[in-house]
Amino acid sequence: MSDPRRLAATPFAATPEAPEGLTATVPRQLVHRASTAETFLTGMTSEGSGRFTVFAEWPRTHQLHVSSDGSAYEPLLLAETARQAGTLLAHAAYDVPLGHQFVLKEARIGVCDERLAVGTAPAEPVLHLTVTDLDHRGARPAGFRYEAEIRLDGEPVATAELAATWTSAAAYRRLRGGRTAGTVSALPAPPGLPPAAVDRARPGDVVLARSGHPDRWRLRVDTAHAVFFDHPLDHVPGMLLLEATRQAVRARTAGGPRTPVAFRAVFHQYTELDLPAWIEAFDRAGAGGTDIQVRGRQGETTVFECEVATVDG
Repeated sequence: MSDPRRLAATPFAATPEAPEGLTATVPRQLVHRASTAETFLTGMTSEGSGRFTVFAEWPRTHQLHVSSDGSAYEPLLLAETARQAGTLLAHAAYDVPLGHQFVLKEARIGVCDERLAVGTAPAEPVLHLTVTDLDHRGARPAGFRYEAEIRLDGEPVATAELAATWTSAAAYRRLRGGRTAGTVSALPAPPGLPPAAVDRARPGDVVLARSGHPDRWRLRVDTAHAVFFDHPLDHVPGMLLLEATRQAVRARTAGGPRTPVAFRAVFHQYTELDLPAWIEAFDRAGAGGTDIQVRGRQGETTVFECEVATVDG
């Protein structure tokens, strides 16, 4: 394992400070994105003892991560930024080889939504990361848990805690029993809910379909979606499941319209593309002020669960 305080072997330690605020995104491969437009990080420094600072830039417009009226950043943008920060950290500080497969195990995010207004220039958040737990397989790191505080203009706007594991491509193939992006085909996507019902502007961004039961929906998976499937995958990505959670909260008929401001998600196993998945939402008080429970199921198996804290509106 490399010393997390020693970043001389990474390209970031040698990158000079850009003049007059000029920035560029980090290599997209280091955050597991195929598109530079979906790469939000611009750099990283080490503070020692498992502490890091990650720099980012958020666009003023985005089909998913900016509200439908263009006025505010969506909470899941902060989750995606924190996810990218962990992936960058794994490769740049812990020498995880490119080509390793990452699995998101847990994700917790809480936002100050009143501080997420879109301004007259792209926002430049700063993430302060602390690795709190590092797992090993033999002598090599095989996963970690980290906390992030996200600040805009020096003010905290969100906190996050994520846990992820990784494995080599060969081990992943064995784990998946030959299921690859090339051998698994997603089920045809059913018609989605009306976009307004889930606070989305575009029909293509709707990930829920009617099921015939209130507060239960069929997960709608479109592998041609440019954000959720920025590159081919053999399973439903965790960020799509978080978006399904967000939309389920917005679409609920019980208790009136609610806006999610915090998520506590656990991903129990892969959500498969070629099996129908169902999203359920119900009232349930939980830790940290959460008041709605969202659950994803395939057959008799619960594949993920998410506690959500909401506010009126």
